[in-house]
Amino acid sequence: MPIHENGPVSIHYEEAGSGFPLLVIPGGGLNATVAGLANHAFNPLEEFGDSNRVAALDLRNANGGKTEGPLDIERNWDAFTDDQLALADHLGFDRFMVMGFCIGGPMIWNLLKRAGDRVAGAVLVHPSGYSSSHDGIFYKNNIEGWAPDFCARRPEVTMEMVSEYLHNMYTRRDGFVFTVDRDFVRSCETPVLVLPDDIPAHPYATAMETALLAPNAQVSLYPWKENDRKIRLAVKHIRTFLQANNPRA
Repeated sequence: MPIHENGPVSIHYEEAGSGFPLLVIPGGGLNATVAGLANHAFNPLEEFGDSNRVAALDLRNANGGKTEGPLDIERNWDAFTDDQLALADHLGFDRFMVMGFCIGGPMIWNLLKRAGDRVAGAVLVHPSGYSSSHDGIFYKNNIEGWAPDFCARRPEVTMEMVSEYLHNMYTRRDGFVFTVDRDFVRSCETPVLVLPDDIPAHPYATAMETALLAPNAQVSLYPWKENDRKIRLAVKHIRTFLQANNPRA
């Protein structure tokens, strides 16, 4: 379980396979870890290591993870992108594909905003997004499901600091996908594949809107997690997408 030391941040990651790089952002909200991929519908380290050099990292400060660093109250989303780009640099990923689950959706859009020239293609798996019918769900989920354990192991961080952090991440933003606006998605030429979900934290309408706005977007079958056969079809679609957008092919 290698660790990359990047200034005040220790980034835990795991690798598998060889080929064109695929950077993976696990799901699970602010508790997203590489270990948690074992509980996803599929594990990219296992599925795509035969065709890609797959690298996945724990989110900074995830409970149960090993990536640790400052709580960046003002640069919250950007701090995660800093870690992702630092790992890409460390591994020599000049250009790469990216796959993100859940919270990885907004992170991918931020990565495309900041370093879109390095991303050959992006796969957004049941991405998080804003829904007016569940306003405040991300603040509530994280203040209850992440903050208490995080503060317990980091006594220099108070719940008031975490509350400010979460408000800056979610409730003080313009919704949609939290990190970019619709104009950015509309102008983004990077090939994108969206695998929508339909639960409060992964709203179907928001995922489909990004797919309809992005000029080079595809959408998988839905509902794709209904049974093993549909999951295999979705994985096959992802594999075809990765192969089609591999600049080395």
